[in-house]
Amino acid sequence: MVFKRLLGALGVGGPAVDTVLDPGPVLPGGTLSGRVHLRGGGSDVEVEHLGLELIARVEAEYDEGESTGTVAFERFTVGGGFRLAAEEERSVPFQVAVPWETPVTELHGRQLGVVLGVRTELAVAGARDKGDLDPLAVRPLPVQEAVLDAFGRLGFGFRSADLELGRIGGTGQRLPFYQEIELIPPAQYAHAVHEIELTFLATPEAVEVVLEADRRGGPFTAGHDALSRFTVRHEDVSTVDWAAEVDGWVRRLAEHREAYATEAAYLSDAYHSPGSGAGTALAAGAAGLAAGVVGGLVAAEVVDEIGDFFEGEDEGGDD
Repeated sequence: MVFKRLLGALGVGGPAVDTVLDPGPVLPGGTLSGRVHLRGGGSDVEVEHLGLELIARVEAEYDEGESTGTVAFERFTVGGGFRLAAEEERSVPFQVAVPWETPVTELHGRQLGVVLGVRTELAVAGARDKGDLDPLAVRPLPVQEAVLDAFGRLGFGFRSADLELGRIGGTGQRLPFYQEIELIPPAQYAHAVHEIELTFLATPEAVEVVLEADRRGGPFTAGHDALSRFTVRHEDVSTVDWAAEVDGWVRRLAEHREAYATEAAYLSDAYHSPGSGAGTALAAGAAGLAAGVVGGLVAAEVVDEIGDFFEGEDEGGDD
């Protein structure tokens, strides 16, 4: 174990902490489990509060440009109310529920560039100190994976993924930010759209799929953004021809000709049950985006970026 000595608010010689997450990625709406290992410092202390924060690196856009910051989007109390003796080692297990809208960080083991973390907070004698920071890996729900694989089978390429501060109007969004996965269209769609931005908003019952297309203009018309949203149920994952379903979404989005006001317009299928009688279950596997879209070069750059982020956060936590 690699303990991190808490030297800030708790003083030199205070307790040390090491949070160890159970192996493997978690699912949105799933359970995050692990243990917080504590080691006492030079004297006995009363641990008043032991907590965890889920944090995300989020981008915010302004008229003057954009900035990147850290947002804590969920907090948990996992322990407290006990005495930690000098040099004592203690382990506190935890199991906490991950929010359903937690962004996806990887697809079939390949990182997408979204940075999430689990930060540990310890309170002793009225003073709080943020200690250990660990990367959090999140894989898509089965229905999210089916949609992403379908885009890959249709020839879409992965450009980037990030988290945007703000809310998407007309949706059931709960978190203060949303994930955008930017996809590059293949030839059969490229005449109509520059790119498509995909957002998942999951709930226990279903997933809202929000698509935004940067539409190309014609000789006599200007280009504009078009948005559509569809709701797909978790239980439909094994009964839908997802490639055909997603192809229909994209074509509907690209062919939408209605005039747009200054506010975003939506093509909404309220509680849409996709692909009624549209085909049989798709074969599982690392097809689509993971096979050819999220390439090794992108993944390598992402690994460096994530490492730099967590090194910076850890250094900042000791101040």
